[in-house]
Amino acid sequence: MPSETIGVIADRYATALFELADSSGSLDQVAGDLKTLQAMLRESADLRRVVDSPVLSRNDQGKAISAVAKAAGFSELTNKFLGLAAQNRRLHTLSGVIASYLGRLAARRGEKSATVASAVALSPAQQDALTTALKAAFGGNVAVDVKVDPSLLGGLVVQVGSRMVDSSLKTKLQHLKLAMKGVG
Repeated sequence: MPSETIGVIADRYATALFELADSSGSLDQVAGDLKTLQAMLRESADLRRVVDSPVLSRNDQGKAISAVAKAAGFSELTNKFLGLAAQNRRLHTLSGVIASYLGRLAARRGEKSATVASAVALSPAQQDALTTALKAAFGGNVAVDVKVDPSLLGGLVVQVGSRMVDSSLKTKLQHLKLAMKGVG
């Protein structure tokens, strides 16, 4: 399935989930569930295989995602949503659904969304300092999503909207390599 189609499907599912969560007053609870699920998907190759597998039956995917949701203590709405996504063979769109839902929530709150990639996991104090600096730089609330990318070697890559600041060691070494090629 083309990625554009997956994006459209993910947006539709995210919109439906957002509206249901809004009407039941559980926007934050569902957002917390989705952030937890996002972290689980990032960390577990097995879970990604279950979610992305076209070989597993609807029932098997449903049972697996239900067990994960139950173990994580997700809300009833999130559990039902994941069950519906499994029955409709849409679990492969979960990453897009999560991103779209969290984007809608941030827009509703007037928050800006920042994605930060770091070579190593940031401590809570470092995350707080980063969030404070981003709030000062961009004004207002900034929702920060921190990812670990060991290929950066060091430093950070921060993206807020269409603006990106890349202070990673990887990029600096690439620039140095290009500069050295020009000399000679």
